[in-house]
Amino acid sequence: MEYGLILLGIICTVIGVIGCIFPAIPGPPLSYAALILLQFAKEEPVFSNSFLVKFAVLTIVVSLGDYFLPLLGAKKYGTSKYGIWGAIIGMMAGIIFFPPFGMILGIFIGAILGELIAGKENSMALKAGLATFIGSMAAVLIKLSLSLVMAFYFFVYIFKG
Repeated sequence: MEYGLILLGIICTVIGVIGCIFPAIPGPPLSYAALILLQFAKEEPVFSNSFLVKFAVLTIVVSLGDYFLPLLGAKKYGTSKYGIWGAIIGMMAGIIFFPPFGMILGIFIGAILGELIAGKENSMALKAGLATFIGSMAAVLIKLSLSLVMAFYFFVYIFKG
């Protein structure tokens, strides 16, 4: 058993779970990396190939969803193209200028500003901002759920005989 890989896997797992809350840290990919590290750390393969492929696909889908869920939430609540573009620009500006929470705030503020530019009333603009915020929080919960499931498998299989 390679203890250095296991220690690195523990670090990836912990940072991966934390990264689900802090947008600047790629939570699910780090949690998945921990599974791969454990696979190489043990003498016998810990996980089946299909298990690893399923979690790889889930990691990719959830990571992409992190960017699209806020926008889908906005679209569902009738946000205009200005609001959507405002949310996208706000997300990028937030990531660059105000990490780690700038992404969520940027989406919220960008959607509101986009809707105001489109000529919508303050209440409708706020509704668009709230929809994007709810989408952002949904993305955080989904990422956190996946990372916690991977953490569970990681720690169970560290001690499995």
